[in-house]
Amino acid sequence: MNSKAQLAAKIGFGAAAVAVAFVATHEGTILRAYRDPIGIITACTGHVDANLRMGTTYTTAQCQEMLYVDLVKHADDLDCVRVPLTDGQKVALLSFTFNVGARNFCGSTLVKKANAGAQALEWCAELNRWTYAGGKQLPGLVKRREAEYGLCMS
Repeated sequence: MNSKAQLAAKIGFGAAAVAVAFVATHEGTILRAYRDPIGIITACTGHVDANLRMGTTYTTAQCQEMLYVDLVKHADDLDCVRVPLTDGQKVALLSFTFNVGARNFCGSTLVKKANAGAQALEWCAELNRWTYAGGKQLPGLVKRREAEYGLCMS
């Protein structure tokens, strides 16, 4: 099964299509390895890997495949949320864990509140607390979290 089908199998076809577009919009795509706003070597559409080397270039197809593989990996992170999720919540949380990583996501107050039975209004609001990187509030993260919150509440 290819990574596109794997993602659809994990979160549903509709949610997968929205997630790919949503993450691509908020990450942007650069067809080479570059340093993100806090200095992490990144490639394509937010892909992070210890083997990335500055100056390496990628095709659009390679970047799209990396995105799907990354989203499949992070879709597994959603398993730490033990309550049923709407498609909008799946997309919002997939984007969030893609951005902050499994450890931060699964250990977050957001997940703890969701699993404790809090209303979505309360636990989705936790997204808006995650707007800092490298000790600075980043306008792109503010915008992304507002959009994730909107999806989370849909």
